[in-house]
Amino acid sequence: MTRVLRTLRTHPSGVLLAGQLLVVLAYPFLDSSTGGRAVIGVVQMVVVFVAVAAVRLTPVLSWVALLLGVPAMVFAVLEAVRPHTDWIVLTSASVHAPFYFYVSYAMIRYLFHDDKVTRDELFATGAAFTVVAWAFAYVYAAAQVVWPQSFASDGQEQEWFNLLFLSFTNLTSVGLSDVMPVDAHARSLVMVEQVAGVLYVALVIARLVGLTVVRATARRSDDG
Repeated sequence: MTRVLRTLRTHPSGVLLAGQLLVVLAYPFLDSSTGGRAVIGVVQMVVVFVAVAAVRLTPVLSWVALLLGVPAMVFAVLEAVRPHTDWIVLTSASVHAPFYFYVSYAMIRYLFHDDKVTRDELFATGAAFTVVAWAFAYVYAAAQVVWPQSFASDGQEQEWFNLLFLSFTNLTSVGLSDVMPVDAHARSLVMVEQVAGVLYVALVIARLVGLTVVRATARRSDDG
């Protein structure tokens, strides 16, 4: 237990990234049962809460996380029990999406806090990226309720995991998803995510690489 707490204090973003990826890998095994979906939802929210708290945000921003995160945890369970009830899905997306966008803002704020690249900041780069993907997946889930059949041409609504897959493929710009936006509103949301993915690489990744190169150059100069 002591080792776990020490890891959380020193590498909170690593815990977040590992938790996000674990949920992605576990979801196909647990999605078939109500209890499994509930466990996945709650575990995901707990992992994000722990990471946000560990980054030591200001009290005001911590209250924002609390106000958005608590109802998100509640609706994660409700959505697992009633995954096809429109008002539950819409309300769940309405609290999950801003919560994940807030967490991504907090992680990026953490990355831009100083000019040093630590190991945890490397983890934070990946963690912030996965959190943005989660946020857009919930945006798509809400769009699917407001504008039915936004992501399906065969009359069937897409499961949340399929929307998460769509979100990751758009954010990474690989374009490998077989889930396609067929409604104009859905396509506009997808285009916004594509822009966000490009800006993330241009601003966050480029800054991280630049700081790493500067640090390596300075070290070689000192050794010389």
